[in-house]
Amino acid sequence: MVHERSSGPRLSPNSYEEDIRAVLAPRLAYFEAVARHEHVTRAAHELGVPQSTLSRAMVRLETDLGVALFARKGRTVSLTPAGRTFLASAERALAEVEKAADSVRADADPAGGRVSFGFLHTMGSETVPALIRAFRVDHPRVRFQLVQNYGEAMIERLRAGSLDLCLTSPVPDAPDLVARRLDEQRLRLVVPDDHRLATRRRIRLAEAADETFVTLEPGYGLRRITDDLCAEAGFAPRVAFEGEEAETLRGLVAAGLGVALLPPPAVARPGVVELTVTAPRAVREIGVAWLDGHPDTPPVAAFKRFLLSRRGHLLPD
Repeated sequence: MVHERSSGPRLSPNSYEEDIRAVLAPRLAYFEAVARHEHVTRAAHELGVPQSTLSRAMVRLETDLGVALFARKGRTVSLTPAGRTFLASAERALAEVEKAADSVRADADPAGGRVSFGFLHTMGSETVPALIRAFRVDHPRVRFQLVQNYGEAMIERLRAGSLDLCLTSPVPDAPDLVARRLDEQRLRLVVPDDHRLATRRRIRLAEAADETFVTLEPGYGLRRITDDLCAEAGFAPRVAFEGEEAETLRGLVAAGLGVALLPPPAVARPGVVELTVTAPRAVREIGVAWLDGHPDTPPVAAFKRFLLSRRGHLLPD
């Protein structure tokens, strides 16, 4: 019997992996059905394809692999030893594809899908839990994959596609991102309770020019804001410690290591006094960002609308 020569790609010992995938992937479901039924006609009926199409596909698969997968007797077939080996791997591959399809469908489900949401460390104790609690009143089954990190790291995750949305500060300005300002938060100068300024309620930041500061590490949005505010006040801060978490800084202030510009704490901490900064205007803007042109699943779109509806009252009183 002379078979048609396939015009599709052929495998060889030097084939690249992508060539193997291109040849094999479309034929795995055909092969699995024929192997399961051990009959070409019944397999073709199940798949909804002409018998001749299925027969040619199996011949081409064997030709491309260079191995006989079936022993044929009319329209009845049985697997060769090589065919049984290939079937075991084909079934695993098809099961993984089905599992992946189920997973992405579940994540996009309007009622019970998944939202990958990033937020700053300082938003974790009150703001984000309150937001999720309020959102789930109307969307009780939506699942969240949460990432707590500093701003630049979350922007990288947005660009990599591992986050849908992030709550960050400063509000990013980049051509590949969409960002919306949601609120602003006053920053305070935090000093030890036995500090020379501890009896004050308000202060101009320039009055702290000679102080030692404890700050977040470079790359954190709050560090950039601190540096910018100090520059606006006419000085560069002398830094004694660079950390990763605001409450650690507050504790080090209480220990007398320095002073810090920080957002209000979730719970008042003993050992420190928090002063209102009158000049320059010490605030940080908080916004939500997402990748421009990135299509939203229904749960992501719903949570985005919810966040935008909180503009001006995002933060707890």
